Amino acid sequence: MSLPSGHIQVLTALPATGNGRYLYLGRVLGASTATSRDGEEIRLGRSDLVFCDPTRPRSLRFDGACEMTVFRISRQRLALSDEDLDRVTGMAVRGDSGLGGLVSNVLVTLTNEADAHGADVIGRLTRSAVDLIIVLMMELLQSGTDMSASLTTPGGRDMLHQIKAYIDEHLTDPDLSPRTIARAHHISVRYLHKLFQSHGATVGTWVRQRRLDSCRTDLSRTFNRNTTVAAVARRWGFSSPAHFSRSFKEAYGMTPREWQSLAAS
Repeated sequence: MSLPSGHIQVLTALPATGNGRYLYLGRVLGASTATSRDGEEIRLGRSDLVFCDPTRPRSLRFDGACEMTVFRISRQRLALSDEDLDRVTGMAVRGDSGLGGLVSNVLVTLTNEADAHGADVIGRLTRSAVDLIIVLMMELLQSGTDMSASLTTPGGRDMLHQIKAYIDEHLTDPDLSPRTIARAHHISVRYLHKLFQSHGATVGTWVRQRRLDSCRTDLSRTFNRNTTVAAVARRWGFSSPAHFSRSFKEAYGMTPREWQSLAAS
């Protein structure tokens, strides 16, 4: 089944081959055993999660049938380097506790409720799932060196402040992404995600909310009352007017056109 927005799709099975454009996250439905590239035996239980990519050698080999729901996630949305993808591929995560349990539960809700709710609800769940998966991956990729201390130092806070200012200056750029933001500040995408995570947010949600705030301000201004909603959305970097309208209603409880009419009155 396809889910609206969020760059995630539910598949019935893990493909035998891939094109490198996606990362696959499997949620195990029953106990099974897999083998790593190094020959390590990995026992997977119900609700456990495993990252797979048929194009990468670190993907696990399953000794027998393994029943699982597979989620295909756009690499563009994850914005991870090849090195980080190599590291996370083949990793298994407990799905009955902690952050892995939270991600596993959200994925269950996606698969069970996709046909029972409208596009707005499923869109919110999908975006939440992708953001949670990114946070989970950042935790998995964290090296043996404790990065948390450096993120809460004055230097880390100053860097985050500079990045937020940069985002505000480039909100109108439709190509604004974690990768371009990290490159502009000469840091890795992983460190960028960790900076935002340490302050309770993700890069994607921060950029989306700042764009929505700017659109709301524009729609309420007198000189913009004859401007179409689609034009305002494009001005602030939203490539899809429909996605913008859903996100706006989710954030403020009314459609952009309703907000514009309310401001005019």
